[in-house]
Amino acid sequence: DCIFCKIARGEIPTNKVFENEKVIAFKDLRPQAALHYLFIHKDHSKDLNDMMKINPTQASDILGAISSFTQKENLIKDGYRVVNNIGPHAGQTVFHTHFHVLAGEPLGHF
Repeated sequence: DCIFCKIARGEIPTNKVFENEKVIAFKDLRPQAALHYLFIHKDHSKDLNDMMKINPTQASDILGAISSFTQKENLIKDGYRVVNNIGPHAGQTVFHTHFHVLAGEPLGHF
């Protein structure tokens, strides 16, 4: 019943910006920056710790996809932020490992 699994299988339409055999990326429905994308592995894991137990190469798949996408879209020119929230206290609301890519404007310091 995972919404991101349904997106990965094409059961729910989304604003896809990237896809390869292992990873899909799409625009966030509640953007926190001018450009806000979510990168997910097509195989389910609930968070980064779970992913590292199940199949640690999935993290490399996602980070490689982010690198390819940000270079292709020239986000590296001004920079971008990659965020991964683990658990509800960190703000994770969908329990399928995902990475946020934020760009397109100056981002606040934290």
